Amino acid sequence: MEIWINPACSKCRSALTLLDAEGAEYTVRRYLEDVPTEDEIRDVLARLGLEPWDITRTQEAAAKELDMKTWDRDAASRDRWVRALAEHPGLIQRPIITADDGSAVVARTEEAVRDALER
Repeated sequence: MEIWINPACSKCRSALTLLDAEGAEYTVRRYLEDVPTEDEIRDVLARLGLEPWDITRTQEAAAKELDMKTWDRDAASRDRWVRALAEHPGLIQRPIITADDGSAVVARTEEAVRDALER
């Protein structure tokens, strides 16, 4: 499994602590440094079963500057959202765990991390 993290994020650190406590094998991706491509974001969204606006941190300064709260949330606008996430990776909700079975979870809670471990 792989986990997308921001080391400054307490939820990310908690997820890593739980993964370590459970002896999980995983790869860390510091997605602010190793920025996901648009295709990687689309892949993760498909694995999550979510849309880009579902994983966008709309309270971040970049989102406010882009006025993302006013953007349409429909199929025609999907690429615009994905492009914004690739250009401003700090807008991506974290942590995201991609499980070995091809699924993914936004692992902000202990339950979500455990769900990823069970896959």
